[in-house]
Amino acid sequence: MTDDMSQTAQTARGARPGDPAADTRKGPGVKRSPGGAPATRGRTTIADGVVEKIAGLAARDVVGVHAMGSGVSRTFGAVRDRVPGGRPSVTRGVKAEVGEVQTALDLEIVVEYGVAIADVARAVRENVVNAVERMTELEVVEVNIAVSDVKLPEEEDEESESRLQ
Repeated sequence: MTDDMSQTAQTARGARPGDPAADTRKGPGVKRSPGGAPATRGRTTIADGVVEKIAGLAARDVVGVHAMGSGVSRTFGAVRDRVPGGRPSVTRGVKAEVGEVQTALDLEIVVEYGVAIADVARAVRENVVNAVERMTELEVVEVNIAVSDVKLPEEEDEESESRLQ
């Protein structure tokens, strides 16, 4: 079959003449595209826990955030931290729902007494969205923040109190 006849057959099947991906000829010098650029082959999935860790660390970086989670979860966390080999949980107070291209987050925080709660919540939301979107390329559709407590200056930390016992 000549080149002209091969091109005519390709055109009849909807391929453009000279398109190497549609070239049906075999042999050296004929390039076939196996599926696009290497970076686009395959799928990347990100676990909920990964997003929760990123969000937890980003929220804790905000001035005015004393702790994450409710009193009960902080108490259990402090007990778990005392166990040899136990580590502080960076996901405490964070819940993520991760889809293929979007994620939604729920955070429960404890703020320092005297800070403007609305300003802290706004800063947490901004820091969490920036960190999660930069690291995962997921679109953060919402960050819901529940302020569960205020840390008073004279209150001793539950976590440090449990470490002393």
